[in-house]
Amino acid sequence: MEILSSGFVLLIIFGGLLVIRGFRVIDQYERGIVLTLGSYSYTLEPWLKIIIPIIQRLIKVDIRITTSDIPQQEVITKDNVPVGINAVVYFQVTKPEDAVLKIQDYTYAVTQYAQTALRDVIGGVELDSLLTDRQKIAEEIKKLVDSETTEWGVDVTAIKIQDIELPADMKRAMAKQAEAERERRATIIRSQGELSASENLKKAMDQMSSSGAISLRTLQTIEATTANPANTVVFALPVEVIAGLKKLTGK
Repeated sequence: MEILSSGFVLLIIFGGLLVIRGFRVIDQYERGIVLTLGSYSYTLEPWLKIIIPIIQRLIKVDIRITTSDIPQQEVITKDNVPVGINAVVYFQVTKPEDAVLKIQDYTYAVTQYAQTALRDVIGGVELDSLLTDRQKIAEEIKKLVDSETTEWGVDVTAIKIQDIELPADMKRAMAKQAEAERERRATIIRSQGELSASENLKKAMDQMSSSGAISLRTLQTIEATTANPANTVVFALPVEVIAGLKKLTGK
């Protein structure tokens, strides 16, 4: 009797442990994939759930947006310029059962496929397009990756190109080009200012000549320069000035 009682107690304890082990908590940002004897049964939503221990197995899948770095790699552009590029992939699991059953490691697979797509797309564009249309190129890479990963139950939300590392000689050439462009713009601005100033001076001279004011300005200049009696100043007056003086004196 004592042996039977002890066995019964052990059986109850073992059964209680199994029941406790069967309770699982699924967080709000997770989904639970239940496999019964190795076969897919159903997907659990967030809350306190119960599975059959030993017979069933629960695999939790995070459905939040995940980021994965694409390490820097050297890519040859269409115009044969080697550039170092790194990027970031943002993706989210939309079908947890496919992410578990159809792909072994979806995070690694998405990263590797994005790396390959990045090399393919950038290899087909020239350096100028790469530098000016970075966002457009990132969208093309995203479309390629997203079309493949949809079958895995993964949605690629965005791909961002972070850094574009140029060769040292290319950096120097681009710096010289930018400096030459700045000098060209500065020359154009200076010439436009000088042209505008000359036009204003011409208008002023024409107006002063027609009104005789230029003759008064000449007389003022003579008076200012001859304030000291010890100085002797000889002026060669233009014909326009003499004509203006005649108009002022009426002779």
